[in-house]
Amino acid sequence: MSTTSEKPSKADGFKSLLSTPALVLTAVMWGVVALLFFLLFSVTLPGEGRPFWYGIGTLLLEQVAFLFAGTLCLRNGFSNQIVSGRNVWLGMGLGLLSYFVGNLFFSWWELYWELDPAVSPGDLFYVVSYLCLAVGMILAVRSRRLNLELWQWGVTVAIAIGGIAFAAWLSYPFEFGFDALEGVAEAGEIVQTARPAPGWVLGLEGQLEPLAAPLNLLYVVLDVLLLIIATLLLLAFWGGRFSQSWRMIAAAAFSLYIADMWFKYADKNIVNYESGDLLEVFFTFTGVFFAIGALLEYDVSTRSVSRSSRRRRGSSS
Repeated sequence: MSTTSEKPSKADGFKSLLSTPALVLTAVMWGVVALLFFLLFSVTLPGEGRPFWYGIGTLLLEQVAFLFAGTLCLRNGFSNQIVSGRNVWLGMGLGLLSYFVGNLFFSWWELYWELDPAVSPGDLFYVVSYLCLAVGMILAVRSRRLNLELWQWGVTVAIAIGGIAFAAWLSYPFEFGFDALEGVAEAGEIVQTARPAPGWVLGLEGQLEPLAAPLNLLYVVLDVLLLIIATLLLLAFWGGRFSQSWRMIAAAAFSLYIADMWFKYADKNIVNYESGDLLEVFFTFTGVFFAIGALLEYDVSTRSVSRSSRRRRGSSS
């Protein structure tokens, strides 16, 4: 039988597991595990596809990161203590959870039905995710009342131009590289027996296929928009108590851009591409950085509120 003196120690131990340093360490460790998993198992022998368990592993690594980050962002959004604004974190939290749901549909189509559709039902949630993330990050930048110097605007414009050019370049297939890879694929092609998809899945795929071109353009626009906003976040929150959390949010946006650009390149230029290549680890890094940013923001905000309340009590006494 436990004594009353043991109960507080158990409660303190549970709280320590949920403390900001412990949760930040957990997020960092999850990112390290994801990197090691991709490094060890993403490379396959020529002519061999990736095993089913590898696809499940990459899905779990990414989904846990996005679910963890989305939950933490919503916690900030529902907290009255967050200094940067509740709507900022509500937008980002809803965006991350929408991405989580979109991944479920995409993986259902790719891993279970073994299809490679141009558009899947998950794209609806991906679009909602990008829009929510953009709104949340724009609100964060707007709250800072930007007063950037000329060189800072120059850096922003340069990154915007570079991001647009790079995304546009990746949006078109390279004929030489495509043909060369196609020859290699034909030489070492392995016939795989796909699971027969039901009629409603194939019918839905056919109905959504005309949306591929406009969605591709929309993704390019949203990726570049997030890249620009991330740059502004770095410049707007450079220095000060809240700079660390927003550097993590900016790093998350940069990671999402890198992962999206690689996936766009691979999908356009690698015949029969299977998702799960090394650079797709940046999808998991996106969730990890969002989670760390949300944790640091919550910690700084709650400590700031507690200090101000102590000052008020001291002055009133």
